[in-house]
Formats: sequence, C-alpha cells, structure tokens
Amino acid sequence: MIPFIENMKEAYDLTGKSAIVTGGNGGIGLGIAKALAECGVNIAILCRNMDKAKKAVEQVKAFGVKCQAYSCDITVPQVVHDAVEQVWKDFGGIDILINNSGIKCNTYILDMDQDLSVWHEVIGTDLNGMVQMTYEVGKRMRDAGKGGSIVNITSNAGAMVNKGIHITPYSVAKAGANHFTRCMAVELAEYDIRVNAIAPGFTDIADPDVPMPEMPAGRSNPIADLIQQQQASKRTGTTLECGALAVFLSSPAAAMITGEVVTIDSGYTLMY
Repeated sequence: MIPFIENMKEAYDLTGKSAIVTGGNGGIGLGIAKALAECGVNIAILCRNMDKAKKAVEQVKAFGVKCQAYSCDITVPQVVHDAVEQVWKDFGGIDILINNSGIKCNTYILDMDQDLSVWHEVIGTDLNGMVQMTYEVGKRMRDAGKGGSIVNITSNAGAMVNKGIHITPYSVAKAGANHFTRCMAVELAEYDIRVNAIAPGFTDIADPDVPMPEMPAGRSNPIADLIQQQQASKRTGTTLECGALAVFLSSPAAAMITGEVVTIDSGYTLMY
C-alpha cells in the first residue's frame, strides 16, 4: 500500500530518489530533469545525442545531485534492455520513470511514401518506445517491491485535431500513449506503481536544435497566432512548468493520483 502523507513537508519530498528521463538532453525532458534535480532527485538521462547530453548533465549536476547520460535508442528492444539494466545497477534502482522521448512530423498521410516510413517511425518512437521503456523499468520496479511513479509525456494533440498542422502520426501516437497510461495504471496498481501522463500544449523549449517552422516572407507564424487567440495565458508554456507538474505527479502528494492525463496548455484544448 502506498503510504499516507502526514504533513506538507513530506508531501513533496523526493530527496535521494532516482529517475530515468528519456530525451532528457533537451527541451521538455531537460526541463523535467532539472526540476526533479532541484528537488533532490538523481537523474539518468537516456538519449541518442550524447554530445548534447554532456551539456545537459552539467546543468543537472549543478543542483548537487548525481547525473549520468546513457546512449539509448528506445526503438530497439535490446538497446533499451541493456541501458535500463546499466542504470539500475549504477543508481541502485529507479523510483521514477519519465517517458519523454519523441519525434514529430509535418506531412499529410496521402503525401507519404508507399511504405509509410514516416508513420512507422513516429509510432515506433512515440508509442512503441514508451511501451518498451515501461516494460523494462516497470518489471524491475515490480520485482523490487518498492513501488514507483511513471510519468508519460504525451501531448494535447492526443485529444484534438490541430487545423493546419499535419501531424496525424504524432497525434495518433499520443492518443495511444494516453490510453496506454490508463491501462498501465490499472495493471501496475497492485505493485504500488502509479502511472500518469502530462499532455503539454505549445511549449517554449528554447532549444536551437529544434527550430520553429519557417514561414514565407511577409506571413506570420500560424502557430503563434493560434496561441495568441486561443490560450488564456496568451503565451507558450515553459519546460519548467512541465517539470513542476512532473515533480508533483512523482511526489507523495500525488499518492492518490494514477491513470490521469493532465493537460497543461492554458485551456487551448478547451477553446479549440
């Protein structure tokens, strides 16, 4: 049974816990890694770009916690197995899994090549990769008998269709990830493992490696226009705001929360 909280000090106490953050070398993943680290969590970053990971590790270590990066392509089962096994040994177990890795696309389905390679690549990473990570970490959490928290980073696109943004594979993968979250919450409940999802809207990742779409001269950015018109905050979200939500969902304060998809998009989905 998951313990009760008895005071507010312990409600958000994550000191000494360990977390895997996939795609933690940039964007929302790095924001979450830094937020957890600031709360005393040791961080294992799993990613493909190890040069970029070196910078991320130094930023996370600045909070006085252990941080190490591991090369991992979450679409390859054996690679995932080996990486998780190594992290488990190096950190003496894992308390929190943040499934953040993902890729996007921008094309109509009927404009894809006949083999639908873009479709399979996005589904393979954004949904199947999440499942593979959950399998490897989840079974170790189960066998360790100490419970745990899994937080899947999905998207508000999993619950809506954006006009003018051609991301059908991405949206379908995120919708699947949302329901995977609910199913796994039930499947893992008996082991005191909670499973929730964060569904961000437009987020300022402040990452030069992931530029915003280029627009023809003289035209405004339609994404920025939509944000201005349909978000209550009239701005994009921040990676730290996603990180703060991940900290809450990973903390004892959220002991009674599982199987939830928490949208963080300033009401954009509601007003679309």
